[in-house]
Amino acid sequence: MQNRREFLKNTGALALGGLMLPNLADAFIDPKKVKNFGVQLFTTMSVIDKDVEGTLKQIAGIGYKEIESAFSMKGGFYGMKPKEFAKLVSDLGMSWQAHHVNGAPFNRPAPRPSADGSPAPARPAMPPMKNLLNNTQEIVDEVAEGGAKYLVCASIPVNKMEEIKLSLEILQKAGEAAKKAGLTFVFHNHTAEFETVEGQRPFDMMASQISPDLLKFELDLAWATKAGVNIPELFQKHPGRFPLFHVKDLNKETQRPVEVGTGYIDFKPIFAAAKTAGVKHYFVEQDGAPSPVNNLTTSFNNLKKIVA
Repeated sequence: MQNRREFLKNTGALALGGLMLPNLADAFIDPKKVKNFGVQLFTTMSVIDKDVEGTLKQIAGIGYKEIESAFSMKGGFYGMKPKEFAKLVSDLGMSWQAHHVNGAPFNRPAPRPSADGSPAPARPAMPPMKNLLNNTQEIVDEVAEGGAKYLVCASIPVNKMEEIKLSLEILQKAGEAAKKAGLTFVFHNHTAEFETVEGQRPFDMMASQISPDLLKFELDLAWATKAGVNIPELFQKHPGRFPLFHVKDLNKETQRPVEVGTGYIDFKPIFAAAKTAGVKHYFVEQDGAPSPVNNLTTSFNNLKKIVA
């Protein structure tokens, strides 16, 4: 199974991903207030482009109420214009809340030859991939047109200090453009943002050098846990700065994403601190889900038990 960064490396596609539940801070105390779980459509990457409406119908049928969109091989918003996609989601009884986009262009690596020395199989042609370095205003305008509330940077280079400095500039400018359009701009983490580069963590640099008015965070609970982050302490350090969560679980042995509630992530202390975090939406995500609809069903049913 691939996480977002692996998917980008293998295909050069936009990285996108997560779960949703409005005001889970209260919901943790009173389960009756839990109304809306959400889905990051990156979970359905292997199936959604074959039948967009059918896949969304199945997601709605499970009981999910909110959608966070991601990259699509069909281009645009799963082959649709923003308002068209928003209407389809709404007609199915759900709401489109957030959209993931890549922070910078991704150079697609050359395919590797097969082990027997034969040429690598041809890859499918990729649709044009917009990114915040080159297409900020266009992306902002499209998301605002569709009525989503959050624009999320799914991934951006942070492995070298020169990359981090450029990424900070990209995030600053995107945050300014998003704010003018009435959107909340958010950054989604992997593990790399919590790894030290020249004595500093990229996450800390983002949080300290960009105003909370321009940049908030979508904490991927699995990748943050894998990186060794004490999540409740992170919320205490940056209260109110985490409006979105990716609710994701990991297998302890493989460290690969699995259905929520079947791995080792302890969600209860995280959800108990959700009020401090400022969380408003929880998006379920399972990178590389082998059977997306079945996997999302299991996660949904387990989440209901966890918050109860």
